[in-house]
Amino acid sequence: MSRGTRLLAGLVLTLALAAPAAFAQQPPSRPQVSDPAQQGFVPADKLPQQEPIPAAPLVAFAYAFVWIVVFGYLWSIWRRLGTVEREIQAVSKRVTSGGRG
Repeated sequence: MSRGTRLLAGLVLTLALAAPAAFAQQPPSRPQVSDPAQQGFVPADKLPQQEPIPAAPLVAFAYAFVWIVVFGYLWSIWRRLGTVEREIQAVSKRVTSGGRG
């Protein structure tokens, strides 16, 4: 028997032995729940009222946090730019005066 034939025979034998076990399994049963919303389709107006998530304060906090971070970043850039400008002025004075140090 060639290698391909043995491989095919082994595959067929494996499928033949595994198929009955695979088809014999029952699908898992759904647990019984008392909430009708979890048993199937229920229109949204028939669902029980739930406490809404307070979204407005969370959104306001998120926007405030982002703006604080943005302004902090801009302030740090402004400070660093001032330092660079002072250093450029010092270098340009040394170059124009011809001195070292």
